[in-house]
Amino acid sequence: MITFHPIETSQIETVIKMMQDFYAIDNYPIDIELSKRLFQEFISNENLGKCWLIYSEEEIVGYVILTFVFSFEYKGRIAFLDELYLKETSRGKGIGKKVIDFIKKQTADLNVKLIYLEVENHNQNAQKLYLGNGFETHNRKILKYKPS
Repeated sequence: MITFHPIETSQIETVIKMMQDFYAIDNYPIDIELSKRLFQEFISNENLGKCWLIYSEEEIVGYVILTFVFSFEYKGRIAFLDELYLKETSRGKGIGKKVIDFIKKQTADLNVKLIYLEVENHNQNAQKLYLGNGFETHNRKILKYKPS
């Protein structure tokens, strides 16, 4: 049975370890101490978003993070599915679909008007998961600016 539990401060280390594994897939850098501080801030301010640990029976098998943004275009709160990570041993078992179903229910409960997400071009399994569960390719290009 798959269940979801909001992250608690005492579980930050657990998520950071999984986050390291997640970032390593695409060689993304991670500052562990900064990530811990960010989680402290994130957990303490419910307006920033939500993070849940994903359990299969009693074992933590991943995590999912939603962050919140306000949009006039979409008439209120929208969410960014910032991260969805499943341990390698838990992939391909239908857990991803259950996570998406859970997130859809949460966004309805949280009055979220739209969910955005990014997926790597090479990650065909993730693309298949999202496209098969009602997500669609956005007709806009995401641009970024990173202040120095």
